[in-house]
Amino acid sequence: MSQRLKTDRILFFTTIALTFFGIIILYSASSVMAQLKYGSTWHFVTRQCLWLAGATFFMMALKKTDYHRLQNPAVAFSAIGLALVLLVAVYFVDSAHHRWIRLGPLGLQPSELAKPALVVFLAFFVTWRARAINTRYTLVPAALAVGLVILAVVVADLGTAIVLGVTATVVFFVAGLEKRYCIVVGICAVIGVCLFVVAKPYRVARVVHFFDPDYQFVGSFDTNGHIRDYLQKSLTSRDTNYQSEQSKIAVGAGGPLGAGLMQGKQKLLYLPEAHTDFIYAVVSEELGMFGSVGLLFAFLVIFWRGLRTTVLMSDDFGRYLALGVTTMIVVQAFINISVVLGIVPTKGIPLPMISSGGSSLLSTLVSLGILMNVSEHVG
Repeated sequence: MSQRLKTDRILFFTTIALTFFGIIILYSASSVMAQLKYGSTWHFVTRQCLWLAGATFFMMALKKTDYHRLQNPAVAFSAIGLALVLLVAVYFVDSAHHRWIRLGPLGLQPSELAKPALVVFLAFFVTWRARAINTRYTLVPAALAVGLVILAVVVADLGTAIVLGVTATVVFFVAGLEKRYCIVVGICAVIGVCLFVVAKPYRVARVVHFFDPDYQFVGSFDTNGHIRDYLQKSLTSRDTNYQSEQSKIAVGAGGPLGAGLMQGKQKLLYLPEAHTDFIYAVVSEELGMFGSVGLLFAFLVIFWRGLRTTVLMSDDFGRYLALGVTTMIVVQAFINISVVLGIVPTKGIPLPMISSGGSSLLSTLVSLGILMNVSEHVG
């Protein structure tokens, strides 16, 4: 007789609470913009709810599906292969931004779907090659597969590429990757990030303006102003600190208790992307320190349940699935919150389950559905 599995209620209800909180705060953050652009305050919320319905269906389906079914070469290689096909396709379909595949009124972002696909592939591959993790027969194909995905993503989305890279590194490190290889990966990652930052003027501007807003250091060796001129090639680069400044104003204005739900002022066309990448600033302004810390605590709960599952899971495949999903979600949330608080340079990346974005919501809930199922198998 098969053992009846118990739902990880803490993880489950934390996920449900975050998704519904996301809908509420999304309405507050987007209603003014939606009314001005689309004639309805419910525009972004309606779209998000449609995505939420589909994402919840897939989350519950994966929650009820034994994760061992994913431990199959057909599943793992098909997932990563499909992700690569979509990432290549979007480069030609969306020639301007290389991000979206339009499906009628909805837009699909392949870089978001690459996240759960990569996690499943990593868990399968590392488990399969566990006894030879440090041989060239493991490292070379792994580097090719992961590198191709990251390369396809980084063209248009550096933030997501960083999340994927960190996730892959953590999984391989825990699987026993030797220190020398970790150092090589770290060096390659730093070089790669620097190259892709330099490739786009607005990316360079964000970094330079963050560390040297008045060009005092840059001006000490760039006497002819060539670097400044290079940065000005992008119109958006001239105000790269604007979002960060408005975000910090919102966070500071919230105080301990906040201005109250729907009462925030920075979202009234002062703070760009208030309903997407900077929605945490709206939370801070309207719900104050207690609200923003409460949201941060919810992500710490996901981290705790994922880490607990990783440590207690006796099955290697389940362990790496849990580790990959947890790392992916927590790192993305950490980067988003760090940007909002002005800790790191501005980078467009959504806050999981909170920011507007159907592809991000689908990717996150699919991943959490897998994590829930793995967690249920912990004794």
